[in-house]
Order: sequence, then C-alpha cells, then structure tokens
Amino acid sequence: MSRRPRPKLVTLSDAAANRVREIMDAKGQGYLRVGVKNGGCAGMEYVMEYTDAPAQFDEVVEDNGVKIVVDAKAVLFLLGSEVDYEITPLHAKFVFKNPNQTDACGCGESVTILPAAAEG
Repeated sequence: MSRRPRPKLVTLSDAAANRVREIMDAKGQGYLRVGVKNGGCAGMEYVMEYTDAPAQFDEVVEDNGVKIVVDAKAVLFLLGSEVDYEITPLHAKFVFKNPNQTDACGCGESVTILPAAAEG
C-alpha cells in the first residue's frame, strides 16, 4: 500500500519568493523562518525572520527557489499556508493565506488559528 504524497507545509507566491530572495541576497541569509506566537487581540501573530540554519526540530521545505524553515511548534497551525507579498498604494507587506485561520482582528495584525486536523 503506497502512501499518498504529503501536502507542502508552506508555499510562497511568485511575488513573495522574489521579495524573499532579494532580502536574503542583501542580508546574506540562507533560510526564511516562519512561525506563530501568542499575542494580539485575536490570540496569535505570524512571525517571519531570516536565519542561517534551522533549529533542531524545525521542518525544512523548499518552494519557488526559497528554503523555508517552519518552527516545529507552528507546523499544525501553518499546514497548507501560502505566503504572498502585496503591494498597494498604502503598503507593501507579506501576508499569510492560511486555511487554518478562523478569524482576524480589525487591524489584521493578529489572527485566530486552529491546528490542522490529523487525517487517519
């Protein structure tokens, strides 16, 4: 019995991948690290930073030419997410399109995320 392929943990849109590569080239960093932390009025906030190496239990995926490190504690909260990069007349920012997100605060800085359900 063969196992079905695992879905990608996190993906990047073309715009996000291009911007991340620009920043990583300028900083000389090798990985984009994503995760979540407790905070904000809706309960959680997305976290992005650049790093030279993954931590011991982090998940590493590659998408669109970018090495992405996912904080081990955030895997079930970010499963199936896409990171995009939006440019409008008022801002330029990274945004998460997360199927596990159930709510967001009015300013959009914090979210409510339920862990992805395990498939049996």
